[in-house]
Amino acid sequence: MANAGRDVGDSKLRALLRRRMRWIADVRSPQLWQALGMVLAVALVGFAAFHFVRSAPPRKLTIASGPPGSKFYVTAQRYQKLLAHSGITLKILETEGSLDNLDRMLAAHSGVDVALVQAGVAGNRDTGDLVSLGGMFYVPLMIFYRSPTPLERLSQLKGRRIAIGPEGSGTRSLALTLLGANEIEPHGQTQLLDLEGEPARRALLSEQVDAIFLAGDTAAPETIREMLHTPGIRLFDFVQADAYTRRFHYLSKLQLPPGAFDLGENLPPEPLTLLAPTAEILAHSGLHPALSDLLIEAATEVHGGATLLQNAGQFPTPLEHDLPISADAARYYKSGKSFTYRYLPFWIASLLDRAVVALLPIFLLVIPALRYVPAVYNWRVKSRINRRYRQLMALERQSLETLTSEQRSALIERLAQIEKSVIALKIPGSHAEQFYILREHLEFVRENLLRPARKAPDAEVRAGLHTA
Repeated sequence: MANAGRDVGDSKLRALLRRRMRWIADVRSPQLWQALGMVLAVALVGFAAFHFVRSAPPRKLTIASGPPGSKFYVTAQRYQKLLAHSGITLKILETEGSLDNLDRMLAAHSGVDVALVQAGVAGNRDTGDLVSLGGMFYVPLMIFYRSPTPLERLSQLKGRRIAIGPEGSGTRSLALTLLGANEIEPHGQTQLLDLEGEPARRALLSEQVDAIFLAGDTAAPETIREMLHTPGIRLFDFVQADAYTRRFHYLSKLQLPPGAFDLGENLPPEPLTLLAPTAEILAHSGLHPALSDLLIEAATEVHGGATLLQNAGQFPTPLEHDLPISADAARYYKSGKSFTYRYLPFWIASLLDRAVVALLPIFLLVIPALRYVPAVYNWRVKSRINRRYRQLMALERQSLETLTSEQRSALIERLAQIEKSVIALKIPGSHAEQFYILREHLEFVRENLLRPARKAPDAEVRAGLHTA
């Protein structure tokens, strides 16, 4: 009984397989395979689009800033608040300053995504895949010194004690560059100390040093303001500013009128010229375009207004110094935010933007291709009929030759095989006319092959009469 049940089951399975095979070979199978091919094409296009379209922007970023309280650190905190409105968590990393920030960006596994870096610190170093999102604000270099008379050249600081900031700071890097241009080098008769910010200010007030270099990547704004109001301390006036900006392209000349710092105390008492590199946001070239837009947008809100050192709308700006401007940043500066990001919440706009880019190839390539499906199907059906016509024409050409009875019989047999294959064709009703015309032509060729055989008895009768 068990064997009989298995036999019944096997027979049912075989019957099911036969039905499936007949269904696949049915007249609709060409349409089925074309439909399957189109679905596969759509799937491949969609996969390729989603593969090459950037994934959703990450929700966390890490920025290398500067020492706590410095202008760089305070700026990063302002970015942090603005990005939080779009659901982006910005982690602020405390560092020694611009050079340290650059080193962290170049390190393989530092985890730093973006950094505030003072222009000029990269020099001739290999910066890999780093790009700039543009200049964000000026970083004026303040040189405070103690002297009975004003100094006009940095070379006059030779042989004195100078605080130039710690290793890794942009302040130190710029100080060494400017001092080196005035033939003041480390390990010479001039003592260069790595004091920064508030410790440097206290050292100057206690006469432990003769001059200090302060800039925004290491010094707090409060420290600089206190130095401006300290009696007996002078702020260096770069009377040779034009020469410096010609030699160091990343420096800008800033001219301040009397009273610019304090109208009540008229500080400075006379016009003052400062030098300032530009602070830039550096990023890896793979930074998501949406995050690039958000950072520049935040920088516009933070730095876009007028200040003592800049005009309204002057920053951020796509000026190139050590690094090229990223393509996404250049696009933002040229045309601003896209339509979706301008009017929709950030995450909805990001999802919609990716969906549009992913589906666009389907609408542009696949859907128009659907217009050609009927033509391809008709071509396939006609090609099956035309193949039999080619076989039939070849056979008819052979029938025009002088044939023996055996050769003629072989041709008739081949014709029968062609006719059998024609009858087995699954031709849709739309092409029935061509099918039956082919059947008529088959019959026409058969009659031509059989005609000589039918005339053979008449020829023998005439031969007998002639003999008689």
